[in-house]
Amino acid sequence: MPEDILALTDARLTLAGNAGPVDILKGITLTIHRGETVGLIGPSGSGKSSLLMLLGGLERATGGRVLALGQDLTAMDEDALARFRRGNMGVVFQSFHLIPTMTALENVALPLELAGAPDAFDRAQAELTTVGLGPRMHHYPSQMSGGEQQRVALARAAAPRPAILLADEPTGNLDGVNGQAIMDLLFSLRDRHGATLVLVTHAPELAQRCDRIIRLADGLLADAPLAKAAE
Repeated sequence: MPEDILALTDARLTLAGNAGPVDILKGITLTIHRGETVGLIGPSGSGKSSLLMLLGGLERATGGRVLALGQDLTAMDEDALARFRRGNMGVVFQSFHLIPTMTALENVALPLELAGAPDAFDRAQAELTTVGLGPRMHHYPSQMSGGEQQRVALARAAAPRPAILLADEPTGNLDGVNGQAIMDLLFSLRDRHGATLVLVTHAPELAQRCDRIIRLADGLLADAPLAKAAE
């Protein structure tokens, strides 16, 4: 039987709005298995990114339960969540979130240093070389294209060898050529490190590369999870 790596039970998220509380997620029950690749799709405002944030412990569920690697994220305080993410998760955002005063190498090495890895810079260099940025590792984000910055963000997420890799619209800010290159890199990193990959996307071609597609609408699962289209 496949091992569950992520599990939500009636997970809810309600946030304060100008006109009162807003129900973002209205009771999501979902299981994701180790090694699986899952695409989260749906219209803007459907709750895709919010669901990804719950899975990563970046938002705290206001109801229900969220488990990752058997640990209850809803029971952890912020420090415990940060330690858990550092050891087990890599997150890639649409906006690259690189530190502008650090080189590509320093950006990738930073989470490894925080985790106490003695070979942080060697591992960062190897990861940047893998994503094709060996010659650019001493450049700053402002000296790099959008596609190059997203490669740095991918290398930073993958360098700690996370069990779970989360990606929120990783190709959203890129043109077609760079978007395709990032898609290929994302799946190659998944294959190389054996991570479970969950990604939010509006790109049908990216979703179709996943093992499973889950559609959201108005804060709910819109239908039963869809099997990937036959090759």
